Amino acid sequence: RFVPKRMVPFSFPLSKCALWDPVPMGDVIGTHITYYRNPKICLVEKTLRLAYRHAKQNEKKSFSCFLLGTLAVDEDGEGITLTVDRFDPGREV
Repeated sequence: RFVPKRMVPFSFPLSKCALWDPVPMGDVIGTHITYYRNPKICLVEKTLRLAYRHAKQNEKKSFSCFLLGTLAVDEDGEGITLTVDRFDPGREV
């Protein structure tokens, strides 16, 4: 979904020499992962069960964790697939 109020322009840190001309050229375009591609999420059952078990055992009402995976463009170039296959409960510190 395109939300123009949340979109921010790219910015790079200042440097003594630039490899390109920083003056904007052309019309403004919005870039979003779903603008040109159809997203698909694949979640490995083992990962989901591990995250669920960790959430049930955790004494806190909310906790932080990581779901890790890979992002790939489909062979036909029309879609992208996010495959979530790892769970990392993180650290308390």
